[in-house]
Amino acid sequence: MTTLKNQLPITLLAQLDDVAVFQTAAFISGDSEAASVFNTNHQANYGALNLGLHVNDNAKTVLNNRMRVLTAINEQLAAKQRLPIGSLHWVNQVHGQQIYDVDAAALPMRPLDADAMVSQQAQVGLAIMTADCVPIVLYQPATGQIAAIHAGWQGLACGVIQATAKRFSTDEKMTAWIGACISQDNYEVGGQVRDKLLAGCVDNQTLSVQHIESFTERYVLASEADKIKLNLPKLAADQLNVAGIMVSNQSEIPCSYADMHYYSYRRQTHLGQPATGRMALIITRSLAIS
Repeated sequence: MTTLKNQLPITLLAQLDDVAVFQTAAFISGDSEAASVFNTNHQANYGALNLGLHVNDNAKTVLNNRMRVLTAINEQLAAKQRLPIGSLHWVNQVHGQQIYDVDAAALPMRPLDADAMVSQQAQVGLAIMTADCVPIVLYQPATGQIAAIHAGWQGLACGVIQATAKRFSTDEKMTAWIGACISQDNYEVGGQVRDKLLAGCVDNQTLSVQHIESFTERYVLASEADKIKLNLPKLAADQLNVAGIMVSNQSEIPCSYADMHYYSYRRQTHLGQPATGRMALIITRSLAIS
């Protein structure tokens, strides 16, 4: 895990062949003073690198942040002897299972409504925004195909991971990385969320019979009153495994709520803030400089 040198809160999580995975944050790790202010102010506070256009931040600032991320990524790729990416794709995430095929159309002026993207092009990046939901990126070495997925509990229920995996053209091996998301310790919900999630996993056949039979034991902790705590990253990892996809970093997933350097919608709510920013998990595919 490498923090980029341009003082942006963006980290290189992995480099495999021509593919690189990056995680952005609200603040550079170690900047405790800024993170403390960010997490105690009752006013909207967008941190150092908000990438979300839908959270009432200044659009010019957000678009500039996205360009800064693209520049930082290309600087890192150049340092790794890779060609720069020419485009970084975003979607308007709607908690469903719509998939945007980047290769099938020109880059739109307005991001499409979708919760996953796929591409087999070189010199392309795919970015998924989150502030607690589970971000996932996929790579298939044999074909060079990449994908990025937004999987909150609704996405995990409706089968967005399996729907995206089916867009890959062969049965060749695939690797996944999961980005910063809320941990079970901090994800308390009502029992109805568990029931809807379980029903969705059954209906969409996203888990094995053994996972379904042990659903409560594997993913649910009892909490106060009628509340429970769900383990979304573990559930996402199991859905990936059922789809035949190896998770590369399952034991290294930071909690977006507990680590004050990340954006967290739930923390925003608990602190009474009217808004917070969004971070991104990004996967790029570039070619070696000849």
